[in-house]
Formats: sequence, C-alpha cells, structure tokens
Amino acid sequence: MHSQAEKFSDPYMTAKGERRAWVDMTELKTLWFNTGTLCNLSCANCYIESSPRNDRLAYLTLGEVAVCLDEIARERFLTEEIGITGGEPFMNLDIIPIMEECLKRGFSLLVLTNAMRPMMKHEGALLRLKDLYGGKLTLRVSVDHFERHLHEEERGPRTWGPTIEGLKWLSNNGFDIAVAGRTRWGENEETLRNGYAALFKENDINIDASDSKQLILFPEMDENAPVPEITTSCWATLGVNPDDMMCASSRMVVKHKGDENPSVMACTLLAYDARFNMGRTLKEASRAVSLNHPHCAEFCVLGGGSCTAHA
Repeated sequence: MHSQAEKFSDPYMTAKGERRAWVDMTELKTLWFNTGTLCNLSCANCYIESSPRNDRLAYLTLGEVAVCLDEIARERFLTEEIGITGGEPFMNLDIIPIMEECLKRGFSLLVLTNAMRPMMKHEGALLRLKDLYGGKLTLRVSVDHFERHLHEEERGPRTWGPTIEGLKWLSNNGFDIAVAGRTRWGENEETLRNGYAALFKENDINIDASDSKQLILFPEMDENAPVPEITTSCWATLGVNPDDMMCASSRMVVKHKGDENPSVMACTLLAYDARFNMGRTLKEASRAVSLNHPHCAEFCVLGGGSCTAHA
C-alpha cells in the first residue's frame, strides 16, 4: 500500500509505475480571480483554508485584474466567463471596481459569496451593477446544507440567519443567483435537492433546486483520504473525457503573500501548491496540467465537480 505522498509525488508516473493522466488546455473559457483569502468566517472544511487570519493570498487590485483582462484581449483568448472567489470577495476594497471592469468588457461574471455583512455593505453598488449589466452578473451563495444546524456545523454559530437574509435580498431584488451546497453529510442527491427546494419555497427564493446550474452540490475533499491515482487508461475505463475537466478550460489568478506580482494557478482548489503554479501570464499557463494531487481524482475526475457557472 503506497502512501499519499508516494502516490502523488511524480508528475509523470504513478506510484505503481503507470503513466499519470494529464489534461491539455483546450481553450481558456473561464478565468478565476482569487481576490484574497481573508474571510469573515472560519469554516470547518474550507476548500482554501480561508479565515479572518489567513492572508496567504493577498488582495488583488483593480490594476492587477486589468492586466489579465488586457492579456485576454491581446492574445485573443476566447474567454467567456470571469469567476471571482476568495476568501470572501466582498472584503476586498477593490471588489466593486473589479466587478465593473469585468462586466463592462463584456464578460459574464460569477461571484462566490456567503451573502453576509461584507456583501450587504455594497447593496447600492450591487443594485447599480445589476441594473447596468443584468443577466451578465451571477452571485453564487454558499449554503452548505438546507438544515440550519448542519450549515452552522460547517460555518459556525449564528451564520445561518445572515446568509439566508442575504440570499433573500438578492432574490427579492431580481439578481441572477445560485446556491452551492455540500455533500459531506452523506445524503443522496434526490434528498438534498428536495431539502433545498423546501428551503427555497419557504423563503420565497427564486432558485430551481432541480437545476444543477442553480443548485451546485460539491463533492467533499480530504487530502489524506485514500484516493486512487488517475492514469491515462482511466479516461476510457471511467468514461470520462479529459476535455471536461476544469483545468482544460480554466485558470485562477492569485497573489501569494510577499510576491511582487500575481501568479496563474492551474486550479481553483490548489492555490498554494507550487507544482500547480503555471507562471505569471495566461499565455505561459496555457499548457498541460498533470493530475498529481488527490483533489484531481477526488473532486474532478471521480467527483465530477466543477466551479464554473456553465458546467
């Protein structure tokens, strides 16, 4: 039995000596910006370890975002969607100018948020952006479970009420919205979708729980869990197309604390792993990604997870 460290140490070969699977970049359809890892919450199983104290990813500035958007135009990438994540993006002081810059350049914009006080401090600006850009803007709210006590098991006490109020405000004001839930408690998909449907109906929230784009249910990830390595033969065995993986069509821009310039990471889930740092420019980052991390198998290949709005 090979350890996790042994299994995922070589970017080209598995611990069993088989050719490791990789994913070629087909087209940069979605570019993510992690605007900083600082967050108003400390969740039990945060994908990116965000918290009020974790500043390992510094706040991106409007200027740094604009540099990347300029490169998209200059290199003629066929990018359709910009995603913004954190941390809690609305804690970044440049968040509204960043959002507006993306929208005015014609991109669809997906912003991930917990819909709590940091977002609600921007009510007026958000309403203005919605009126200007309409359906180009989507806000995806994290509601980890349809039952309060399980959501708060993940997010902490007294987090349910503000999140539901923020979600209701978005719905009542006609924003395009979605919800991200989690599967960590083991219910099947039908049970989860029925539970969320009841929650949305009770609170008059305009989300169709049966629509996988409006309610996204993310698989769980545990770097220490025993997951298999993905080999080149796995694509046919599993009936999975490598072109459907997130890293075939997306990258994430981050600014590591202490760095002078942002970096482009292969994946939204691997913000700190230097093996997945693809360089400083989007052009440099448009190369193959070797699947040598447990998340590659657990979340993407086997879990079918994707962070984009159009998966």
